[in-house]
Amino acid sequence: MTETVYDMVILGAGSGGYAAALRGAQLGLKVALIEADKLGGTCLHRGCVPTKALLHAAETADAVREAAAVGIKAAFEGVDMPGVQKYKNSIVSRMHKGLEGLVSSRGIDLIQGWGRLVAADVVEVDGRRITGRNVVLASGSYSKTIGQEISGGVITSEEALEMDHVPASAVILGGGVIGVEFASAWASMGSQVTIIEGLPHLVPNEDEAISKQLERAFRKRKITFRTNTMFESVERHDGGVTVRTQDGKTHEAEVLLIAVGRGPATANLGYEEVGVAMDRGFVLADEYGRTNVPGVWAVGDIVPGVQLAHRGFAQGIVVAEKIAGLDPTPVDDVLVPKVTFCEPEIASVGLSEAKAAEIHGKENITSAEFNVAGNAKSQILGTQGFVKLVSLKDGPILGFHAIGARMGEQVGEGQLMVSWEADADDVAALVIQAHGAGTEALPLRSGVTRASMLHWQLREVNRLAGAVKSQAYSGYSSNSAASGVSAASAPATRSAQSVASAYSGYSAGSAASVYSPASVVPSAAEASAARSLLEDTPISEVSSQPVAGLLPSAPSPEADAAETSAATAV
Repeated sequence: MTETVYDMVILGAGSGGYAAALRGAQLGLKVALIEADKLGGTCLHRGCVPTKALLHAAETADAVREAAAVGIKAAFEGVDMPGVQKYKNSIVSRMHKGLEGLVSSRGIDLIQGWGRLVAADVVEVDGRRITGRNVVLASGSYSKTIGQEISGGVITSEEALEMDHVPASAVILGGGVIGVEFASAWASMGSQVTIIEGLPHLVPNEDEAISKQLERAFRKRKITFRTNTMFESVERHDGGVTVRTQDGKTHEAEVLLIAVGRGPATANLGYEEVGVAMDRGFVLADEYGRTNVPGVWAVGDIVPGVQLAHRGFAQGIVVAEKIAGLDPTPVDDVLVPKVTFCEPEIASVGLSEAKAAEIHGKENITSAEFNVAGNAKSQILGTQGFVKLVSLKDGPILGFHAIGARMGEQVGEGQLMVSWEADADDVAALVIQAHGAGTEALPLRSGVTRASMLHWQLREVNRLAGAVKSQAYSGYSSNSAASGVSAASAPATRSAQSVASAYSGYSAGSAASVYSPASVVPSAAEASAARSLLEDTPISEVSSQPVAGLLPSAPSPEADAAETSAATAV
């Protein structure tokens, strides 16, 4: 019997591997897909999907606790973790079965077993040699353990996803994506959480403004974190673990979750023996996934760069198309969107402000933040945060950074802007945000994009200082040029909270806003006070104290609430 020679043999059936297989088969290639575990890999079974199911369960717990705030009667009785596990596993199972059906329908040969590269065109699986004109390495990644034994109360994300109860307390080593997602989920389910992070901020790969906002949110949620703190050791005992840090402090908890990232799963797979160039376990490949060995390709977490399932998926498609003779656009890591599904949610794509300044020069970079407090959908969801755009002065948008509820749903628009290398005017001419949607937090059809964004922001803050003062004395509301309240009867005071809300309620898309009368010229002190409110203080943290130099005194809480409501009305 003649041995089958495949056009493409893929070692690893995770996101990158199965994407390459599906696209290759679609293009008429004969494909073999090799997997020792389950089709779908880490993302589907031990990573992205089950983690998001856990986070949704945690979000539901929060929603029940807070139901009374929206007029719904409900009582939170606790977390049935076996029930959560059943829910999570049902999601994974349905996705797995769907993927199996899709692979089968494409005529892909799925080969179960542990594969090892033994030649540039041969993968050996349990003694069977699988030959291909092209071999794609897609063996994925593993949870780093920094030399610690995973046992007792010391776990990784894989063990955390299988727990049959919510830990009463947890120390999480690592404040990156994995760490803050588990911290968020467990805190919502009632756990006392402490994060240990060696770098100066949580989610250190995000824009610094995002990191600071997340830290404020975590403080409010009573999630403890220690940044600039290095792990030293862990001791297991009957009650859990004692974690020691290099600053001499100890932390007691039921579990220690090690969440310091993932390493490339390339050991003992024959890559180096065949001559594939490696660096600290990673496979070196060019922008099209080609290694230094002709006919051998690599995709996903084993290739240096951001370790994200959708990045690996996209790379798999590029490799399949290249093998099939097409001319695909390579994957640029800078343009890969990132979402961290903690509460509040984080989404970003492109360059951070610091990275943009490093590349282009600080003097050539401008940025602007748009607080979501003036967005109706965000008010409904009770979220806080902002959308930040980074751009070249008089040039393209370089980065989109957002934090707040459901911001992951907005990152596609940010990715389009950044990938397109669009400048402000390009986008503004094409986009009208749907009213009532969270995307209104990014007011693209306005002066915010038609002029230098930073200059717009400062100009509008200056206008605000006088406009709010004018509004406080004239009784204007944000949705009426004449509210029917006379100057004599209007409240003569406005609190800092109302000032902040008034700015947030500014209708950037309006041709004429009552918040920006051209005739109002604020004093330096007024402008400074408004800037302080905008740049330094989350709206929820603004007190009812008067703004020095802006307004004489604070109104009663009832009057303040009424004014705030009017200021944010749309």
